[in-house]
Amino acid sequence: MENIMKPAPHRILDVVKETQAEYTFRVAYEGENRHGQFFQLSIPKVGEAPISVSGKGEGYVEFTIRKIGRLTQGIFGLGPGDVLFMRGPYGTCFPIEEFRGKTLVVICGGTGMAPVKTLLTHFAAHPEETGQVYLIAGFKNAGSVLFTDTLERFRALEHFHTIYTLDSGSAPGFETGMVTAHIPSIPFGELTDYRVAIVGPPPMMRFSAQACLDCGAAAEKLWVSFERKMSCAVGKCGHCKINETYVCLEGPVFPYTRARELFD
Repeated sequence: MENIMKPAPHRILDVVKETQAEYTFRVAYEGENRHGQFFQLSIPKVGEAPISVSGKGEGYVEFTIRKIGRLTQGIFGLGPGDVLFMRGPYGTCFPIEEFRGKTLVVICGGTGMAPVKTLLTHFAAHPEETGQVYLIAGFKNAGSVLFTDTLERFRALEHFHTIYTLDSGSAPGFETGMVTAHIPSIPFGELTDYRVAIVGPPPMMRFSAQACLDCGAAAEKLWVSFERKMSCAVGKCGHCKINETYVCLEGPVFPYTRARELFD
């Protein structure tokens, strides 16, 4: 019988420093994964953690990781040529088939951009598959901005409408204020066929979803992505359980009509 908990070694191809606390690791991988899914990354005798895919291409996946604990500190000590252990992919994904041909609204905060970055990259490369794309991406300050080259590439696209904002401070090309302050700029009243993806810390997602509703968005057209306290990824430990819902099995991507019952 296959051991679903057994990770496999994968070689690190490249490491990019995004900020002082966040690096992106490109790892060799030949399998499939869908937008919004995650892998379990581990170092033997150190630990394991669920990390969303922030980029993918032929022969690789990317993970944008924040140094916050023993495992991530260990991963930050690795470089190109070193081995990182992985199992997955796991979880639900953003329903790209349902998003195709629609106006897409994406609202993300901080590392919350990681789970939607491959989705945005896909529609950036395939404008024929989507209508207009409205992107609001918020960061704490100028020193915490991720994916700067990607943000500039999105900004330059004709079918992308971008707002990049900082909670505090200022920087060229950035507004100031929480993402919720900028949601009224999205013309929900003029949009007929649209879908919304919101990713970030639970309070940010809760208030952003409410702001969308207040601006006329329909609840059934919203999706969110939880990464709340996931641990084993296979529903055995119960660490991510909210009421009767196992986030690792039934999520992390949920329609808002289901997720509004799961917010803390």
